[in-house]
Amino acid sequence: MLSEGVLIKGHCFMQFIRGAFKFRGACNAIYSLDDDQAVNGVVTHSSGNHAAALALAAKLRGIPAYIVIPKNAPKCKVENVKRYGGQVIWSEPSMHSREDTANKVLQDTGAVLIHPYNDGRIISGQGTISLELLEQASEIDTLIVPISGGGLISGVALAAKAINPAIRILAAEPMGADDAFQSKVNGRITKLSEVNTIADGLRAFLGDLTW
Repeated sequence: MLSEGVLIKGHCFMQFIRGAFKFRGACNAIYSLDDDQAVNGVVTHSSGNHAAALALAAKLRGIPAYIVIPKNAPKCKVENVKRYGGQVIWSEPSMHSREDTANKVLQDTGAVLIHPYNDGRIISGQGTISLELLEQASEIDTLIVPISGGGLISGVALAAKAINPAIRILAAEPMGADDAFQSKVNGRITKLSEVNTIADGLRAFLGDLTW
């Protein structure tokens, strides 16, 4: 789903609704689970967008969703998770705390971990954006995609390049959280010691799959 598109000299630049694309990946992940896997629910860690999407997808399937959220997450995003029936478990703001807390929930519940971006099921779900875009406007030759953990751009690039190998995929991230840029320069995943951006959804670092 698109929030807006602008056509400039034959190049169509699209901006995606973050909440909408997260639901694609979450649904694909949730409905990829067989009944034995799904019975104990799912767990994830997220600052809000993936959390809300996974909570809603789990609700639609009728299974529990345990959502680890950092204490500094925006209140509106936390309320979305609760509204969709997700069970909120708080963590400290660091990625280390988020992951440790999620692992403890896994051990306690037997739930399945659905990583917010470094998961093939999530990546595949996000790739449906490219299928719809290029079906509706095959002349698109450039896509600009926000990058954080890389789930969205991985799916978009895989699907778009499969349809049109010549299409350009450009990644956009805040200068104060430019770990993806630095990773490309260094030729390896580079994690920043500090990030400086109000865009809470763009503070994650690349995973081995999205890299």
